[in-house]
Amino acid sequence: MTGLTPLLVDSLFPNGIAHYALGGLLIGLGTAIIYLGTGIIAGASTFLESTLSYVSDLPRFNKAKYVTSRDWRVVFTLSIIAGAAIYTVTLGDGWWVSDVQPWRFAVGGVLVGIGTRIGKGCTSGHGVCGVGSRSRTSFVNVATFMLVAIGVAQLLQAMGVSP
Repeated sequence: MTGLTPLLVDSLFPNGIAHYALGGLLIGLGTAIIYLGTGIIAGASTFLESTLSYVSDLPRFNKAKYVTSRDWRVVFTLSIIAGAAIYTVTLGDGWWVSDVQPWRFAVGGVLVGIGTRIGKGCTSGHGVCGVGSRSRTSFVNVATFMLVAIGVAQLLQAMGVSP
């Protein structure tokens, strides 16, 4: 039975697992640093509200939790973008390596944004921080994210939709 394990791992991760493990360690380290440094759970979905507090007078965007955390949230989000850009330039295979059309990414981004507002958080907040802190709400949300994503992917494949 143990002979099947390497074959299964190789079939699931044909490029190995080292870079996934390193990515997970870096995400965990970053999350821990943010939490220990600010006492706030890291999550990207509140970036919009906290950033809009710079330019909007609406009470919704000027809640204390947004105003007090907006500076580090801008740095957090820009660092995510910069990290992806640095990787692409130094180790990547080019600027656009997906077969998915850009408009589909844009539509998907809008749908994800709506979902993060409905779910009161995103995958980074619920999936990394919430599950890590054993939040029941986060377990339910992550299960919901995954089930909906798998279901939509299966439906699109059955409909013959390709990238």
